Amino acid sequence: MGFNTAPGAAKLHLADGVALLRPEEQVFTAMLGGFANQQLARNLARSTVEGRENTVKAFAAYVNAYPWQWTPAMVDEWLGDPALTAGVEALDDSLILRGRPRVLPLHHRPPYEWATTCEERFGSHPVQVVHEWNTAVHVQDNEADARKRAFTKAELHAFFAHCDDEVARIRAFGRKGWLPAFRDATLFKTAYAFGLRRNETRMLDAADFGRNPHGGEFGQYGRCHVRFGKAKKGSPPKRRGVLTVFGWTPDVLDEWFTEVRPLFGTDNNPAAWPSERGLRIGCQRLNSRFIAYRKALGLDDGLDFHSFRRSYVTHLIEDGWDPRFVQEQVGHEHASTTSLYTCVSSDFRTRTLRRHLDSTIAAALETQSRRHA
Repeated sequence: MGFNTAPGAAKLHLADGVALLRPEEQVFTAMLGGFANQQLARNLARSTVEGRENTVKAFAAYVNAYPWQWTPAMVDEWLGDPALTAGVEALDDSLILRGRPRVLPLHHRPPYEWATTCEERFGSHPVQVVHEWNTAVHVQDNEADARKRAFTKAELHAFFAHCDDEVARIRAFGRKGWLPAFRDATLFKTAYAFGLRRNETRMLDAADFGRNPHGGEFGQYGRCHVRFGKAKKGSPPKRRGVLTVFGWTPDVLDEWFTEVRPLFGTDNNPAAWPSERGLRIGCQRLNSRFIAYRKALGLDDGLDFHSFRRSYVTHLIEDGWDPRFVQEQVGHEHASTTSLYTCVSSDFRTRTLRRHLDSTIAAALETQSRRHA
């Protein structure tokens, strides 16, 4: 095996001149193996690769043909079958319906030599069968539910106040449940304080908080190191550092880490938010607590955990923070993505309009007074 051989190449999976017992089936299996190796070499996650393999297998089973026999018409038939559409749309990658023609061709480009191998064995070779003209166009970058929104500042204040009231209420009855309630309250506040996603918050360790040399007033909580940021498909988690911006954040974190978290018995647990029964709290528990508090306050279901992140972006923009700084804080590659999170309130727009109108009127009056002077 040569060192310069491509990871998904035919020669890595089929020996030249060797007769196969079931040639069609064995070559197809070898092609899938090469397809997987080629993607793994690009550092794609195994789960992503397996999902793509399953898509190829499902298509092959439906059309009852091998890759060197596939045609664009077969793709049209497959995608047009109503019995299969729901299942395809449910695939995590949605690689076919979203117009990403990378799967079905099985990478038969020259470096992989599958075209030559199939031509020699079966008198035909794979061709491109998924094109822009026979797949749905992915026209919208943000497919989030339009109902989802940020908290207003009044709603956020009420939510956090309710979190604290619940801790006090449970503790007044002498129940141990106040510890998890305190943990979840602090976690919610932290998600907002740093504009974090749910899993980014949940996966924090105690050691992920540190000093910011340019923000000494925040002490040892001047920076949050996010290790499990949202990544592109097939890539490892994206890391970023988020600087503390709210003056109340260090007090909230210090009380939790110095006074309350030790009560969980976390001597050997690095997690910032330990579970009563395991290493760290789970997503389902967070969702349940959030929904219970939201319902208790009579808030609409347009608010979810991700609303803490939406609120962070919105409130910083409303308060005059530089949009580029906000973009870097939340880890968005493009400013347009950050803008999708910005749900500026009607009050903010009214204040902005009033400020500009007043300044315009003041300037006009000043000009008029100078003319009459």
